Amino acid sequence: MSSIHVGSQIHRFSAGDKSHPQTREIYSMLDEMIRRLRLAGYAPNTASQIFAGCDSLEDDAVEEEEKELAVISHSEKLAICFGFISTRPGLPLYIFKNLRICQDCHSAIKIVSKIYNRQIVIRDRNCFHCFKEGSCSCSDYW
Repeated sequence: MSSIHVGSQIHRFSAGDKSHPQTREIYSMLDEMIRRLRLAGYAPNTASQIFAGCDSLEDDAVEEEEKELAVISHSEKLAICFGFISTRPGLPLYIFKNLRICQDCHSAIKIVSKIYNRQIVIRDRNCFHCFKEGSCSCSDYW
């Protein structure tokens, strides 16, 4: 679960969440963000995603696609997209997460901070991550 405070409200997101009143706009922004990330060289890291077993190469391809869709819609990415559509360009985003940030999100958000010229601060279970200009304050050690 990831939370972001915008205006006078706290907005909460879970992975793959489609319950927010602005879901369509959030996912439209997510599609645009992923497109721009891919142009910058991003490829989803699905190593941490676990799905039920497969028994053929075709199943492996489908499973990999499902894993990519799952990792792309992690809660912090949804919170960032909501922040982008709800705040002025250039303003920092502050997100609070109940779990540790995964490697894929950590790598993606470094790139996002550079592409969108935004400071993104995420407080996860272990520490604060301040993403700015393509780097993280944890120096990729968390």
